[in-house]
Amino acid sequence: MLEAAGVPPEQETVYRLLVTSGGATAEDISRRIGVSNDDCTRVLDSLVLQGLASPTDGTPRMFRPVPPDVALLPRIKHTADALDTARAEADRLLETYRETARRHDAGQLLEVITGAEALRQRLRQIQVNAREEMLWFCRAQYVAMPSGSNTEEFEALARGVRYRVLYEKAFFDDEGAVDNVVAGVRAGEMARSVPWLPLRLAIADRSVGIFPLVPGGPQGSPGQPTTALVRDSSLLDALVALFESYWENAVPLHLSESGDTLATDAGTPHPDLSPADGKLLSLLVAGVADKAIASQLGLSRRTVQRRIQSLMERAGAGTRMQLAWQAARRGWL
Repeated sequence: MLEAAGVPPEQETVYRLLVTSGGATAEDISRRIGVSNDDCTRVLDSLVLQGLASPTDGTPRMFRPVPPDVALLPRIKHTADALDTARAEADRLLETYRETARRHDAGQLLEVITGAEALRQRLRQIQVNAREEMLWFCRAQYVAMPSGSNTEEFEALARGVRYRVLYEKAFFDDEGAVDNVVAGVRAGEMARSVPWLPLRLAIADRSVGIFPLVPGGPQGSPGQPTTALVRDSSLLDALVALFESYWENAVPLHLSESGDTLATDAGTPHPDLSPADGKLLSLLVAGVADKAIASQLGLSRRTVQRRIQSLMERAGAGTRMQLAWQAARRGWL
């Protein structure tokens, strides 16, 4: 067990006997472990040379153990430091190897994934291995992971991985989508909304990404999805830049004061609006469809539409886009 500290098994056996007995002669140890006196003397002399034992004067010589904290801990620290240095150098060599492999073999750079199950497994895998950050484009109609089934996100959030997720407007039309986003935001997810996203995308630690090569497979539509897993490359850098450009212009989503729905502002509702109208307006600006707003607020779809029309009249807006602009101008959001 002490070989990692440079102590071979036969020396460890004798050193342990010295520690448990407090000291012994070569003859004592020879009798206890059943080896010749000469062999015991040789091992004891080795322990003395290594600083693990010290002999006393007199005949026969008595050998006493050097305390383990003095004899072993400096050795272990030195070994650990050497291992850390070796590990760092191995990591550098591995990165060089991967870079060389990527330059000479496209298979090291891009991996094609066929089928929903294979895609689902890879999405789970990159989240399990993520250490710093996950970036997501979430489009409407799932391909591999139904809304609410991504338990790996909550596990990753719990261990400190940051999630930044962009949802397109149509995503909130899926049943239960808003509740699932609320659960994610409550767990620490940073969420934003945009009118439309160009593709599905997941990127882990800016070192590996998954995106579609050809469309197919959403909610049982014909054809299996064909996706690509891409590692460190200019292509992955471009995908990260695409995410950041959409993220910068997206509408931030927060939890409402009650913590049970989404809002575009976590502060106190504007005095010109009732809390209910504030929630409705926040969901509307976030891109949530009327049906999902009705479900979140416990209202009928017709009531939601009627209240939106009332807000438009109050703001002097002829369209919902104008309502959003007027709401921002008046400080309603």
